[in-house]
Amino acid sequence: MDRAQFYSPQAGRRIDAPLHAEARFAIGDVVKHKQFDFRGVVFDIDPVFANSEEWYEAIPKDVRPQRDQPFYHLLAENEDSSYVAYVSQQNLMADSEGGPVDHPSVAQLFEDFADGRYRLRRSLTH
Repeated sequence: MDRAQFYSPQAGRRIDAPLHAEARFAIGDVVKHKQFDFRGVVFDIDPVFANSEEWYEAIPKDVRPQRDQPFYHLLAENEDSSYVAYVSQQNLMADSEGGPVDHPSVAQLFEDFADGRYRLRRSLTH
Protein backbone atom coordinates (compact mmCIF):
# COMPACT_ATOMS: atom_id res chain seq x y z
CA MET A 1 0.00 0.00 0.00
CA ASP A 2 1.33 3.44 -0.92
CA ARG A 3 1.94 5.75 2.01
CA ALA A 4 2.66 9.43 2.58
CA GLN A 5 3.64 11.62 5.51
CA PHE A 6 1.94 14.70 6.89
CA TYR A 7 2.74 16.98 9.81
CA SER A 8 0.39 16.85 12.81
CA PRO A 9 0.46 19.95 15.04
CA GLN A 10 -1.34 18.00 17.82
CA ALA A 11 1.32 15.28 17.81
CA GLY A 12 4.17 17.69 17.08
CA ARG A 13 5.62 15.26 14.54
CA ARG A 14 5.27 13.81 11.07
CA ILE A 15 2.70 11.02 10.72
CA ASP A 16 2.89 8.10 8.30
CA ALA A 17 -0.48 7.47 6.61
CA PRO A 18 -1.91 5.54 3.66
CA LEU A 19 -2.43 7.57 0.48
CA HIS A 20 -6.05 6.39 0.49
CA ALA A 21 -8.12 6.11 3.67
CA GLU A 22 -11.80 5.19 3.81
CA ALA A 23 -13.52 7.74 6.03
CA ARG A 24 -17.04 6.62 6.92
CA PHE A 25 -18.13 10.14 7.91
CA ALA A 26 -17.67 13.58 6.33
CA ILE A 27 -17.27 17.11 7.62
CA GLY A 28 -20.69 18.28 8.73
CA ASP A 29 -22.03 14.82 9.63
CA VAL A 30 -23.65 14.38 13.04
CA VAL A 31 -22.35 11.29 14.84
CA LYS A 32 -22.48 9.71 18.27
CA HIS A 33 -20.06 7.62 20.29
CA LYS A 34 -20.84 3.90 20.45
CA GLN A 35 -19.85 3.50 24.11
CA PHE A 36 -20.09 6.92 25.75
CA ASP A 37 -23.11 9.19 25.92
CA PHE A 38 -22.10 12.05 23.62
CA ARG A 39 -22.71 13.20 20.08
CA GLY A 40 -21.14 15.79 17.84
CA VAL A 41 -20.58 17.26 14.41
CA VAL A 42 -17.44 16.37 12.45
CA PHE A 43 -15.26 19.43 11.71
CA ASP A 44 -11.98 17.77 10.69
CA ILE A 45 -10.67 14.30 9.82
CA ASP A 46 -7.22 12.75 10.21
CA PRO A 47 -6.58 9.72 7.93
CA VAL A 48 -4.85 7.96 10.87
CA PHE A 49 -4.21 8.75 14.53
CA ALA A 50 -2.44 12.14 14.70
CA ASN A 51 -2.71 13.23 18.32
CA SER A 52 0.01 13.10 20.99
CA GLU A 53 1.52 9.91 22.37
CA GLU A 54 0.47 11.01 25.86
CA TRP A 55 -3.16 11.23 24.73
CA TYR A 56 -2.97 7.77 23.13
CA GLU A 57 -1.25 6.14 26.11
CA ALA A 58 -3.87 7.61 28.48
CA ILE A 59 -6.52 5.39 26.89
CA PRO A 60 -6.83 2.08 28.77
CA LYS A 61 -5.10 -0.66 26.77
CA ASP A 62 -8.17 -2.90 26.61
CA VAL A 63 -10.21 -0.19 24.80
CA ARG A 64 -7.39 1.64 22.97
CA PRO A 65 -8.27 1.96 19.25
CA GLN A 66 -5.95 1.01 16.42
CA ARG A 67 -3.96 3.94 15.02
CA ASP A 68 -4.36 3.05 11.35
CA GLN A 69 -7.93 4.27 10.86
CA PRO A 70 -9.56 7.68 10.43
CA PHE A 71 -9.89 9.83 13.56
CA TYR A 72 -12.50 12.60 13.74
CA HIS A 73 -12.44 16.00 15.41
CA LEU A 74 -15.91 16.72 16.80
CA LEU A 75 -17.72 19.68 18.27
CA ALA A 76 -19.26 17.45 20.91
CA GLU A 77 -22.01 17.68 23.50
CA ASN A 78 -23.41 15.58 26.27
CA GLU A 79 -26.09 16.25 28.84
CA ASP A 80 -23.72 18.41 30.92
CA SER A 81 -21.35 20.29 28.60
CA SER A 82 -19.93 21.11 25.18
CA TYR A 83 -16.33 20.31 24.24
CA VAL A 84 -14.02 19.20 21.41
CA ALA A 85 -13.51 15.44 21.08
CA TYR A 86 -11.06 13.31 19.08
CA VAL A 87 -12.57 9.91 18.26
CA SER A 88 -11.58 6.87 16.21
CA GLN A 89 -13.84 5.71 13.40
CA GLN A 90 -14.45 2.36 15.13
CA ASN A 91 -16.09 4.19 18.05
CA LEU A 92 -18.53 6.31 16.03
CA MET A 93 -21.88 5.73 14.36
CA ALA A 94 -24.34 7.96 12.57
CA ASP A 95 -26.62 9.83 14.97
CA SER A 96 -30.10 8.37 14.67
CA GLU A 97 -31.63 11.44 16.35
CA GLY A 98 -30.56 13.57 13.42
CA GLY A 99 -31.08 16.83 15.29
CA PRO A 100 -28.72 19.80 15.49
CA VAL A 101 -25.76 19.82 17.89
CA ASP A 102 -25.90 22.41 20.67
CA HIS A 103 -22.26 23.53 20.72
CA PRO A 104 -21.24 27.21 20.93
CA SER A 105 -18.71 26.89 18.07
CA VAL A 106 -21.09 25.36 15.50
CA ALA A 107 -22.07 28.78 14.08
CA GLN A 108 -18.39 29.70 13.53
CA LEU A 109 -17.78 26.70 11.26
CA PHE A 110 -21.15 25.83 9.72
CA GLU A 111 -23.85 27.77 7.90
CA ASP A 112 -26.95 25.72 8.50
CA PHE A 113 -28.36 22.34 9.46
CA ALA A 114 -30.47 20.52 6.87
CA ASP A 115 -31.24 16.90 6.04
CA GLY A 116 -29.42 15.68 9.14
CA ARG A 117 -26.07 17.37 8.48
CA TYR A 118 -24.33 20.73 8.59
CA ARG A 119 -22.96 22.67 5.65
CA LEU A 120 -19.47 24.14 6.13
CA ARG A 121 -19.32 27.95 5.80
CA ARG A 122 -18.38 28.97 2.27
CA SER A 123 -15.60 31.17 3.61
CA LEU A 124 -13.92 28.02 5.04
CA THR A 125 -14.03 25.89 1.89
CA HIS A 126 -11.29 25.76 -0.74
